[in-house]
Amino acid sequence: MPSSIPRSAAVSAVVAAALAAGLLAGSTSAAADDSATGTRVHDIQGTTRVSPLVGKQVTGVTGIVTGVRTYGSRGFWIQDPEADANPATSEGLFVFTSSVPTVAVGDAVSVNGTVTEYVPGGLNSGNQSLTQLSKPVITVVSKGNAVPAPVTIAPWSVPDEYTPEGDPAAGGSINGLTLDPETYALDYYESLEGTNVRVGTSRVVGATDPYSELWVTVKPWENRNWRGGTVYGSYESQNTGRLQIQSLTPIAQQPFPKANVGDWLRGTTEGPLDFNQFGGYTLTARTLGTVEDSGLERESTDKQHKNELAVATYNVENLDPTDPQEKFDALAKAVVDNLASPDILALEEIQDNNGAKNDGTVAADQTVKKFTDAIVAAGGPAYEWRSVDPQNNKDGGEPGGNIRQVFLFNPERVSFTDRAATDETSATAVTGSKGRAALTVSPGRIDPANTAWDSSRKPLAGEFVFRGRTVFVIANHFGSKGGDESIVSHHQPPNRSSEAKRLLQAQAVNAFVKDIVALEKQADVLVVGDINDFEFSGTTEALADGDVLYPAVKSLPRSERYSYVYQGNSQVLDQILTSPGVRHFEYDSVHINAEFADQDSDHDPQVVRFRP
Repeated sequence: MPSSIPRSAAVSAVVAAALAAGLLAGSTSAAADDSATGTRVHDIQGTTRVSPLVGKQVTGVTGIVTGVRTYGSRGFWIQDPEADANPATSEGLFVFTSSVPTVAVGDAVSVNGTVTEYVPGGLNSGNQSLTQLSKPVITVVSKGNAVPAPVTIAPWSVPDEYTPEGDPAAGGSINGLTLDPETYALDYYESLEGTNVRVGTSRVVGATDPYSELWVTVKPWENRNWRGGTVYGSYESQNTGRLQIQSLTPIAQQPFPKANVGDWLRGTTEGPLDFNQFGGYTLTARTLGTVEDSGLERESTDKQHKNELAVATYNVENLDPTDPQEKFDALAKAVVDNLASPDILALEEIQDNNGAKNDGTVAADQTVKKFTDAIVAAGGPAYEWRSVDPQNNKDGGEPGGNIRQVFLFNPERVSFTDRAATDETSATAVTGSKGRAALTVSPGRIDPANTAWDSSRKPLAGEFVFRGRTVFVIANHFGSKGGDESIVSHHQPPNRSSEAKRLLQAQAVNAFVKDIVALEKQADVLVVGDINDFEFSGTTEALADGDVLYPAVKSLPRSERYSYVYQGNSQVLDQILTSPGVRHFEYDSVHINAEFADQDSDHDPQVVRFRP
């Protein structure tokens, strides 16, 4: 997927700003009117992430064209067939033309231009930069030359350690550090930036997305789970074998293959190694392998027993009445067939009655009715529902959509305790006597005036009764990871600024649960939803603080802990946490979306079954 910032508009501004701020290594000595004649590609690339010639005019840069991109960020790659002896210097380079290039693969060219460092996403993104030639003057010397032999990215060539620590004197940046491609995976990939590379038969670990990209791993054993993915289990386990694959051929000329996690990309995939903001190092395939279907199937959870309560959470990805009926039907079928019609279902990302139309509408009764009707049509129960409408445009998400959490419950199995009227600004609290806790308002929002929930979804708390036992369920949709730097950031470790808000949100929910268990030690409390953070994160630790909650996903083997796949990493975002009163339970992360090219949502639902 091309960058959202056109290079033609961003290159000069980014370089100028970087030079002025001293953000790029070597920038203090670079001058726009400097020039270098007869410069080789490896001289431009240098031994760090930023060219030692940034800002300089260079002439007579020669190489063989190894790839041409005619869409998105238009340009072509050249490679010097006569490599130097330094493994840290790449022999490949991108030439940004802005218009459709007139060269062809196999052309020998001589290029004059300006050495620039393009930062996909802009300087504030924290992304690494791509070294390139801008405003080129191109001379084709000859045609039909052999493309330099590709460097094979193989299991034994990619180091197991991901990246060096950033230089504290440079604000944690790794830009100025000399590349060590034999020690660090990010250094290895950077040493091949712009180079013609290949991967052999590789397992797919990230399904084909709407932008015609997929992810493979060249290390098939690396944190593998039995369904074929690569599990992200800690901040120190970034899975170095992952690599994004795109095609240089426009989709109109050759459709991109559709692959699921666990499939295999067979044969040879070859082309220049690019860097972009939507995945970092990317093999832009001139030659693309073929997908072998491994037959991955969607999971179905077990049906709850008569005396078991089944509680599930499902992010239905901005569901609103303007979505096609097919989406409602598919989601409903999943509730009935894959989730076995849970007794209580907490939904995230239910939008208002006209979706993203920003006209002040906040009610979502039409959205919920269309969904519950579809569930009945699919053979499921006639769910009733409870929620609290948000204030217009105060809960984040898509502008005008007014996403919120909604409880569905099967009245033949469980009852809802309605207590007191409420509105979007009123808070519920905990009360009780004789060792029994209760909510002052049910359904009610937890601490909605707390600044932790600014532009974010407020937790929805409700009281349910199952076989005479009260069960408290708190449905959540914590703040997103938007604004965080990626794991391929030039800051190492990357800045995860969004964690600050989720930490405050977790503390607010934790305090509420503590109020419940302080009154009723063995209360059955479930904290469910899209927590937008990992089971090993500080957010989850804050939610569980004082041992009042247990992240139930931790009851699964490490290889099965995931609900979302991002950039080839299978990871946890959706969770159910249980109070000490929930002693014996079965937990299931039901994999029906995240691993598949065809998705009804980008999240997998979670289910817990227990006997209150």
